[in-house]
Amino acid sequence: MTLNHPPINTVDDLMYDQIYDLVEEIEEEPSLKVVTFESANPDFFLSHYGIAESSIRFGKPRWIEAAIRLAQSSVLSIAVIRGRVRAGGDEFALACDIRFASRERAIFGQPEVGFGLIPGGGALQRLPLLVGRARAREIVLGGDGFDAETAERYGWINRAVPDSDLDGFAANFVRRVLSFDKQALSTAKTIINHIGLPKEAELRSTQSTFGGTLAWPAALQRLAKPRELGLGVPGEFELDLGRKVGEL
Repeated sequence: MTLNHPPINTVDDLMYDQIYDLVEEIEEEPSLKVVTFESANPDFFLSHYGIAESSIRFGKPRWIEAAIRLAQSSVLSIAVIRGRVRAGGDEFALACDIRFASRERAIFGQPEVGFGLIPGGGALQRLPLLVGRARAREIVLGGDGFDAETAERYGWINRAVPDSDLDGFAANFVRRVLSFDKQALSTAKTIINHIGLPKEAELRSTQSTFGGTLAWPAALQRLAKPRELGLGVPGEFELDLGRKVGEL
């Protein structure tokens, strides 16, 4: 699957709905073993939730449901990441089973706290399980960007691969998996899922809390300046969002 939502692959309600519908299609195809996700935009895998929009419609359970169902499905999901993957975009990648990233081009981050918000789509539950509590605090409370080599070292992603080798590396892994029996693959994934998946009630509770943060006075005040500086549109602010958030 290719993610293509110009200009910067912003994650909005339309994309959430389409991801939900896609997960339903994945579940309904019994012969499917693997699904990969990549981006049509080399600078942005998925940027973030559309908080730059004048009207925000967040809080529906469909995103949390889609992420839970993707993780629990019998199909192996792989994010092949080039470009920025932040906030809601990173939370989508975290919901995938495996993450391979371009060593030179991938940048990761959870900048929500810098805007007076909190991550609401699963990062507060999934990141500590992958990187540990201390590094999850560094990522979330610092709000900065992280290169792929650091993300690999932290356990945020599986592999940081040279950009020129990334497509071949992912394709080779997919070919290996496709050569194996579907029942063995799905059974092994199900048993691994017994350890390391966040609780559904906690994901829903955090999403509800995030919806409330959008009305916090500090968040409303802090979101005004980024909108003026270029939040949600191509340009220097979005390309260097981690550093820019620290300068607000």
